[in-house]
Amino acid sequence: MGKDTIQSEPIAGLFKGKNFAFMATIMEDGSPQVTPTWIDVDGDYIIVNTAEGRLKQKNVSRDPRVALSLVDSANPYNMVTVRGRVAEQTAKGADEHIDKLAKKYLGLDRYPGRAPGEKRIILKVKPDKVYHQKPR
Repeated sequence: MGKDTIQSEPIAGLFKGKNFAFMATIMEDGSPQVTPTWIDVDGDYIIVNTAEGRLKQKNVSRDPRVALSLVDSANPYNMVTVRGRVAEQTAKGADEHIDKLAKKYLGLDRYPGRAPGEKRIILKVKPDKVYHQKPR
């Protein structure tokens, strides 16, 4: 049996599906912080779209280590967990990407939650460890 990656099936299908991920970051005092989030993949990276200044973005700017947990909305016993680090943060393409996620998760062409003056940021997570619990 090979090593699990975000590109191997059925793991890739979980990331491509309309499934929420829960992203844990590390607070300044070392305590954990977790946020439900929309998720995407791009090659070897897990993509999270957020706004500049949000807590998870501040946390990963200080300490890039993260953990993610994603469950299949159709069968919560089909799940994947990932430990990794934010390898890159970029605003390039972030506005278009949040619209892509709005289409995936809401069926809308444009993200409806955009605040005035908000700067979108893409967090590129490089997985270090991927674990898939196969469905029962």
